[in-house]
Amino acid sequence: MKKALLQLHAAVFLAGFTAILGKLITLNEGLLVWFRLFITVVTLGAILVYKKQLMRIPFNDMLKIFGVGVIVALHWVTFYGSVKYANVSVALVCFSATGFFTALFEPVILKRKLSVVEILLGLLAILGIYIIFDFHPQYKLGIVFGLLSAVGSALFPIFNKKLLHTYSPKILTLYELGGGLLALTLIVPVYLIFFPAVYYAPTTTDWLWLLVLAWFCTVLSFDLQLNALKKISAFTANLTYNLEPVYGIIMAFIFFKENKNLHSQFYIGLLLIIFAVALQMMRIARQQKEPHLIKTGILN
Repeated sequence: MKKALLQLHAAVFLAGFTAILGKLITLNEGLLVWFRLFITVVTLGAILVYKKQLMRIPFNDMLKIFGVGVIVALHWVTFYGSVKYANVSVALVCFSATGFFTALFEPVILKRKLSVVEILLGLLAILGIYIIFDFHPQYKLGIVFGLLSAVGSALFPIFNKKLLHTYSPKILTLYELGGGLLALTLIVPVYLIFFPAVYYAPTTTDWLWLLVLAWFCTVLSFDLQLNALKKISAFTANLTYNLEPVYGIIMAFIFFKENKNLHSQFYIGLLLIIFAVALQMMRIARQQKEPHLIKTGILN
């Protein structure tokens, strides 16, 4: 159990580190995500071929999986856009709006009753983001990107739940990211018209950080999470993943000294979001009677 918890926290730490890497990699966010997807798909595909775990998927299911992959790819592009047009701390705070959008979309898509409590808790997080937005107008574009990223983060697990009943997480991840890669190959040229890049090929330093992002923060993080889930409940894993923004913000303060550029209103907004998340976790803990499927670990 102790080893599993260490593996889980390592996976969460690596997930939080992705925002730091988004700042260190100077590529345009669209190109950054394209190269991340390319390296990850090639690496994961090679691993599955070597282990003889690769399998064919029916065409209709392939379309659904590729569709989810497009959501993941666009989520990543907007997430890294938020990092670049605002900063790491603001991007991670906006990511916390995922709960609000999940409370809105899940009842509609899965046709279940709307939870007023979840909506209210989500609105509390939105209030925190609004306070940050109101006192940091220079981050306007970054906050818009961050909220769009939260929408993608909310939609991904909803559409992924049914697919996880049929296919293993590794197979889903490979095909979803493959679908995202194909989609971005078509989308990025148009995206660059509206958000031009300074340069189009990664520098030597960019390649180094891209390999860390793909190999450690995507493939290794995913593997650590899967191994941890063999010993611990999905609820514990989901609870632990709420530490991801905390780890990321702490690292942003350490690496980029972002705390020097943030007013007290940022911390007020952040506390409101943490309070909303804590209330939701307490609520779920009381209601928890059976394990639920966790996200496949590829959101950040």
